[in-house]
Amino acid sequence: MKNKTGAKKIGLFQLTMLGLGSLIGSGWLFGAWEAAQLAGPAAIISWVIGGIIIGSIAYNYIELGTMFPQSGGMSKYAQYTHGSLLGFIASWANWISLITLIPIESVAAVQYMSSWPWAWANWTNNFISNGSITSAGLMVVFLFIIVFTLLNYWSVELLTNFTSLISIFKIGVPLLTIIMLMLSGFHINNYGSNLHEFMPYGTAPIFAATTVSGIIFSFNAFQTVINMGSEIKDPKRNIARGITYSLLISGIIYVLLQSTFITSLDPKMIAAHGWHGINFSSPFADLAMLLGIHWLSVLLYMDAFVSPFGTGVSFVASSSRTLAAMVTNNHIPKFLGHINEKYKTPRVAMLVNAGLSMIMVSIFRSWGTLASVISTSTLIAYLTGPVTVMSLRKMAPEFTRPFRGRILKVMAPLSFILASLATYWAMWPTTIEVICVILLGIPLYFYYEWRTGFKKTKKDFAGSLWMIGYLIFISFISFIGSKEFNGQDWIHYPFDFIIIIAGSLCFYYWGTFSHVMTKYFKQAQLINSKVKIKK
Repeated sequence: MKNKTGAKKIGLFQLTMLGLGSLIGSGWLFGAWEAAQLAGPAAIISWVIGGIIIGSIAYNYIELGTMFPQSGGMSKYAQYTHGSLLGFIASWANWISLITLIPIESVAAVQYMSSWPWAWANWTNNFISNGSITSAGLMVVFLFIIVFTLLNYWSVELLTNFTSLISIFKIGVPLLTIIMLMLSGFHINNYGSNLHEFMPYGTAPIFAATTVSGIIFSFNAFQTVINMGSEIKDPKRNIARGITYSLLISGIIYVLLQSTFITSLDPKMIAAHGWHGINFSSPFADLAMLLGIHWLSVLLYMDAFVSPFGTGVSFVASSSRTLAAMVTNNHIPKFLGHINEKYKTPRVAMLVNAGLSMIMVSIFRSWGTLASVISTSTLIAYLTGPVTVMSLRKMAPEFTRPFRGRILKVMAPLSFILASLATYWAMWPTTIEVICVILLGIPLYFYYEWRTGFKKTKKDFAGSLWMIGYLIFISFISFIGSKEFNGQDWIHYPFDFIIIIAGSLCFYYWGTFSHVMTKYFKQAQLINSKVKIKK
């Protein structure tokens, strides 16, 4: 199927593969080890919690995505209901996470390359030093970023054909890893025979692992489907299906991988070092070598290159469409939104993102640091989704809703609370650091407001005051919170959770009552008027 311009549209299979290509990246290569190291066997619960959090958030965005099937849609929803300032904050936070995702996948590939065990590959050993990318490794990361960008530069069709092929490989290798490791070493007793052995470090690390071990990061990529918007064949049905299928498949794979990692470890190693003391540079490849499956370790080293590669390519597509869509907010230069007439891709935005990704990785040179920035900034951006979707129910009950969430009145506040908790789990000072990075964009916003004489600034500020208050609230609670989450321990665990839940509900309802009518709402009306429901 082609649109009016002749560009080929993305079908359900390609969309699901694109979603999986984004979801299954470096997270599975590192997440199971890091989560087990932090929470022990109970890390398997962390993956379930992470899936529930992202699934509940995605539920809100499915309704929004089908109401407004447009490229880079997640950069626009908040401004439809609350004006340009909230739209800017949400899209800026989301964009920061996306441009950070491009280099983190490159770093993951280079980190695995640096541990290649073959004599001919000794030249890769100096790519990583003390967990950080060296100058030599940085050049390889830059090369990957350039290749990721070029694969998106010409057409959507090239992108989807590439990601569909690579996603099949990315699903197959984890499944093969699960089967072979379970056959070669299965120690069910590693889960423990009592609650203490299952949760050796208590319950708090289970929640902490959800954010700091890359679990939220691993599930984050459902928005790739949303951001393809108008390029999707039958978006009214396929957006919901693409998100559901890709999240469900990846969630099952992640849980099985975590269980496989736990049961494949030698019980003597755990007895000698404890879960905290398990240290691998290439977790599943190292396990395969310890179990004598050398051919699998070779395949895993290869996949450690392919999986991040496929994810990086997918996120070049998503991040460029997000940046191009931000132009409609009228607070960034308009040339960034230019779409190439022939290939229908936002080429300028791609090139700008590539340059900024290189700057990001030059500053933050470790996988863990980049993962923390991504998780927290993404969660802050996602907070606007539940507020926006419920505000639209009040502002525009007559809008066409191809997917109408039946339990949205429950899921919207629940997902807001869960996103708030997951932001808190990122631990102090990550929370305040990411919020400061987000606030770096505010001067750009006010520059464009100044150019227009601050005509609508007061109204837009009123629609965004709840978010400003929320950012102060979550930063303060993170600082004074329990020691389990690196706070000052003025509020002990788990009472810090109760305060966050109560506070989040207050900010959620404040947000839903803060919607304002602006020119952006008229844009939403126009887009939604073209949406029809097939009977």
